[in-house]
Parts: sequence; structure tokens; C-alpha cells
Amino acid sequence: MGDSLNEFVPAMSEIAREAGALLMDYFRQHVKIEYKGEADLVTVADRSSEKLILERIRARWPDHDIVGEEGGRVETGADYRWYVDPLDGTTNFAHGYPVFCVSLGLTWRGERKAGVLYDPTRDELFAAERGKGAYLNGQQIRVSKTARLNESLVATGFPSYKRHKNPNIFFYHVVTLRSHGVRRAGSAALDLASVASGRYDGFWEFNLNPWDTSAGLLLVEEAGGKVTGFRGQSSAVTDRDVVASNGVIHEELLEAFEQILEGRDLEPLPDPKKYR
Repeated sequence: MGDSLNEFVPAMSEIAREAGALLMDYFRQHVKIEYKGEADLVTVADRSSEKLILERIRARWPDHDIVGEEGGRVETGADYRWYVDPLDGTTNFAHGYPVFCVSLGLTWRGERKAGVLYDPTRDELFAAERGKGAYLNGQQIRVSKTARLNESLVATGFPSYKRHKNPNIFFYHVVTLRSHGVRRAGSAALDLASVASGRYDGFWEFNLNPWDTSAGLLLVEEAGGKVTGFRGQSSAVTDRDVVASNGVIHEELLEAFEQILEGRDLEPLPDPKKYR
């Protein structure tokens, strides 16, 4: 990794790797699934990972604010704020499906400053600092050059809670018809890392939280990609609806989404009765 990535990323990387090793210990043990809400899975691994991360951040940066997915909070109005997802992909983790990561995002006065994602099952560490590029295991990464949506592999996600109230099945249907394929892996953070590294050409999802996206969106931007809301507006740290891409297919994606939101020229969902 370049010497320029020296303000926050090295220490963040150490913390993420330590948390990832802890998660793998639990993953091999097949820890007990708990339910904190309908289909919302939490394990002892989430809380242990967050406790470790918060302790490390407080020891090194005692004046920074912290927002953790599992409830860890330090909020004093500081310029620096961390968004911590100690285990993104909890449902995958709880079922033994090896697609999950640790996500650490740091903001300064509401702007994304630095981000690290660590996938412990592949030993892949993604890192970015504002203005200094994006890296995977020390090698610089760039978004893909795919020029058309119909040649693109894209990704999305669905909420674990109140899926029936989420419009994404219509987006999934339309984009599946217009692209080379849509993947749904179950970790928004890793999906964004895959856009940054050129494995996916685009990603969209509704109703995300800043701990899901703060590191991944910076990775995409620093890898040369584009990040907006569904109407093409700039994406603030706290925005919940996200579109990220290699930049080249972005307008095509936004046009498809506008068409869906307006209900224009949509093919109906297939009738399952004819497949009986």
C-alpha cells in the first residue's frame, strides 16, 4: 500500500484484521443464532467484534465519536465520527455462508475521510483514504470499464425486515432483464468493495445505514467510480438509498430507476401459474 495511506489506514487495518480473526473463531464454532426482531439475526460474534473495535478506537483516538451497528455509541459532537459495522453479512454468518466482513468508516465534519473493509474468509483487506486512491491488500484498484448496462454484472440487496414493503423486487426484475446479471450476496459493504475492485459494474440498494456504506462508498469514489442517490443527487454520509457504479453505466442505471419509479414501460412480473 502506498506510503501516502498513512494517516488512518494502517491502524484501521490492524483493528479490522483483529476483529476479523475474532469473527472467524466464532464462525468455526457455529455460534447460536439470536433474534432481536423479525428475521434480524444477531450473534455473540457481532457484539464481541464491536466491543473489540470500540475499545481499540477509544484507546487510540479518545476524542472521536463512534456509532456502532450493535448500539455502541460515543457522541460528543466531535469533528471525527466513526461508523462501525462489526459484522456486515450477519445472516450469511449465522447460516455458515462465508460472505461477511468488518467495515470501519471514518468521517470528518460529515465527509467520508477513510475506510477499511476486511473479508476474513478470503483474507482481503480493502482500504481507502480521501484523495489517496483505493487498495486491495496493498495493490491499487480501479472500477471496471464496462460501457453498457446490458454487458454489466451488478448487485443489490434486500432488507431482512419488512421485505414486502420494499420496492426493490421491481428494480431487481427490470435490471435483471437489462443487464448481464444481478447478484444478491447479502453484504452491502462487500458489494461496494466489489464495485471498487471492478468485480461488479454497479450496485444499488434502499434503506441502508451509514455503518453499511461509509467505508464502501469511499472505496468506490477513490477507485474512480460514481456514487449518488436514485435521482442522481450527491450522496451524503447519512443517505439511506444508494447507487454506486463504475461511472460509465451510471446514467443508464439512473434512467432505468426513473422509469421504474414513474411506472413507465414496465414488463409485468411473470405469472407463476403457467409454470405449474
